[in-house]
Amino acid sequence: MNQRARIAMSDEDVAAFLESSNKLQLATINPDGTAHLVTMFYGLVDARIAFWTYRKAQKAHNLARDPRVSCLIEAGEAYDELRGVLVYGKAERVDDPDQVMDIGMTVARRMTPDVPDDLLRPYVEQTGQKRVAYVVESTKVVSWDHRRLR
Repeated sequence: MNQRARIAMSDEDVAAFLESSNKLQLATINPDGTAHLVTMFYGLVDARIAFWTYRKAQKAHNLARDPRVSCLIEAGEAYDELRGVLVYGKAERVDDPDQVMDIGMTVARRMTPDVPDDLLRPYVEQTGQKRVAYVVESTKVVSWDHRRLR
């Protein structure tokens, strides 16, 4: 077995890793072809990455033109601790206000797990008026867990 195969996570490990994390690096494509890279809090909708952003954000403009994304979720400090999942896919825009609010609540809960829903909801409802949400349809997943090299 080659080293790449040794460090790849199983589908179950990938799902658990995505569930246990809350931030990702989101890459969209700028008009000039360069990468627009930002850190985003995310949630999961039917095991798919979901996030929201302001309608006027650069990433929203980029996704309107080209929905391709790369989402990197990683952990670890030392080389032998590095773990990560890289999801390539297409971000499907969600405009339905109820679905945007649901995704907003999912993201907000993960950002602030100790804050009760009745305190989160007013924030989500207020900021959600200016936001759009996305769900990532995965086309390819690459994973690694360097702890398996020990």
